[in-house]
Amino acid sequence: MSSTTSPGLIPATILTGFLGSGKTTLLKRVLTEAHGQKIAVIENEFGEEDIDTSILVSDTQEQIIQMNNGCVCCTIREDLRSTLSDLAAKRRKGELDFDRVIIETTGLADPGPVAQTFFMDDEIAESYLLDSILTLVDAKHADEQLNTRQEARMQVGFADQIFISKADLVEPAGVEALTHRIKHMNPRAPVQTAHFGEVALAKVFDLRGFNLNAKLEIDPDFLKADEHDHHHHHDHDHEHGEHCDHPHHHAHEDDVKSFVFRSDRAFNPAKLEDFLGAIVQVYGPKMLRYKGVLNMKGTDKKVIFQGVHQLMGSDLGPKWAAGEKKTSKLVFIGIDLPKDILMQGLEGCLA
Repeated sequence: MSSTTSPGLIPATILTGFLGSGKTTLLKRVLTEAHGQKIAVIENEFGEEDIDTSILVSDTQEQIIQMNNGCVCCTIREDLRSTLSDLAAKRRKGELDFDRVIIETTGLADPGPVAQTFFMDDEIAESYLLDSILTLVDAKHADEQLNTRQEARMQVGFADQIFISKADLVEPAGVEALTHRIKHMNPRAPVQTAHFGEVALAKVFDLRGFNLNAKLEIDPDFLKADEHDHHHHHDHDHEHGEHCDHPHHHAHEDDVKSFVFRSDRAFNPAKLEDFLGAIVQVYGPKMLRYKGVLNMKGTDKKVIFQGVHQLMGSDLGPKWAAGEKKTSKLVFIGIDLPKDILMQGLEGCLA
C-alpha cells in the first residue's frame, strides 16, 4: 500500500453504514448539490434504499447516468472491479468526465474486500487511489444494530470517519454514550453528528485515510481511558464514575475493539517484521485496520505502516525532528484480537 499519489489517480471513497442510516440522503445531497465537483457514484445497493428513480433511471441499457450537475451514476450488476475499470477506461477516452468516485456498499457489507480491491488489483491501483472509508451510524437504532450485527461493528472498526445520523431523535446523553462506545471500537476515526446528510464536503473527501502519512491520530479520551484501564484495575468502575456518568458496561464487551501500543524504545526491524508478518497470517481476517508510526533502530526516519486484513504496507516517513521524542505508536482495530499476545509480542521486538 504505497502512499505515492501520481497526479492522474482518481480518488475513491467507500461509503458504508446500515440500512436506514441515511447513506442515500447523504448521496443525494452530494449528487444534486452544486459543489463544482464531478463525482461518479457506484451504487452497490439493492433493496428499499436504492436512490429513487427520479434520480436514477436504471432501465437504460448503459446503467451509467450523467447527472445535470456533472455527476455520474451507475448501479452495479456485476463486480466492482469491472465497473471501476470500465469507468476509468471511459474517462481516459473522454466519454465520461468525473473527478472522483464514491462507492456505496450494501447495508450488510464488510467494506474490507472493497478496500482491498484498490491494493490487490494492479489495474485498479494504476487508476484509483483509495482515499477513505466513511461509515454512517443511525443514532436511533445504533445500539441494537451494534449489539446484534457483527457487520455493523466491523463497519465502525473500518472507518476513517464516522457520521452519526438522526442524532436529533435521541437524547444528548444517548448520543454521548454511543460516541463513547464507538471510540472504544475505533479511536482512529473522528466521530461527528450529521444532520439530514448535511455534511461539509471537506469532511467527506480527501481525508487521506489510507495514506501512509506520519500522523496517527488517536482519540485522546480513548487514550486516557486506556491508561486508567491499565493502572487502576481494582477500582475501575469507581474511577469511571468520578468523571463520566453514562453507562459503561457495554464499552468493553464489543468484539470489535482497539488497543494502542506505545514505546520509547526503538524496534528491532527484523524482529518486528517477522512478528507482524506472523500476526497478519494468523489474525488477518479479524484485523480490520491497523497503523503505526515507528521508531526503528538504524534509521533516523519515522517508519510508517498500515494495513487492512492481511494486506500490509510500509514506507519511510520524514525524519524525526530535532528534540522530538522518538515514540512508537501503533493502533490495532479488530475482532477479538488477543491483546496480550500482541502487546507482549511487540514488547519482544524492541531492540
